[in-house]
Amino acid sequence: MDLSGPLLRVRGAVWCISRFISTVQKAMDLGKRAAARHAVDTYVKDNQALGIGSGSTIVFAVEKIAERVKNENLNLVCIPTSFQARQLITQHKLRLSDLDTHPELDVTIDGADEVDRNLIAIKGGGKDSKELGQSGPVVTDNDNFILDCQFDKVYDWKELNTQLNLIPGVVETGLFVNMAECAIFGQMDGTVSTR
Repeated sequence: MDLSGPLLRVRGAVWCISRFISTVQKAMDLGKRAAARHAVDTYVKDNQALGIGSGSTIVFAVEKIAERVKNENLNLVCIPTSFQARQLITQHKLRLSDLDTHPELDVTIDGADEVDRNLIAIKGGGKDSKELGQSGPVVTDNDNFILDCQFDKVYDWKELNTQLNLIPGVVETGLFVNMAECAIFGQMDGTVSTR
């Protein structure tokens, strides 16, 4: 029995799907890069203390910050919000600091999974909730468990955030309420829009 024909077609289909996914990922990265670079060019100025968020978009932001520090001789201090951000800051030879030394930040750049019209953002790692917990619980750098919740409707996010934070044991939520002053949306064609 010769299975080479169907197997070749299956392999070809898998190759086409992986090539399509790769193309979509490249387009998404183009949008993330555009948004990150726009944020850095628009909001980062000399003599600032910068908060550096985490996630895939921040990689592009830190690259642009490092480029500007080198080309413009900017005097900046970078305060990481995560272990990943700390690594990016040191990898790009940017000046690392902390909130004890710099308790007031001039600007923080971070990515978000979703942002509504009121600039309430949800940040949750960009993972499909069906995948969370499949290989065990998701744990933070500080050994806290992450619980991923899905909502069946739109809530008063400010009130929900308050109620969740009042639950004993809850350290924080992935809802960012009244924290953003601007959202920059990178498009797959490399353009950006702001809100």
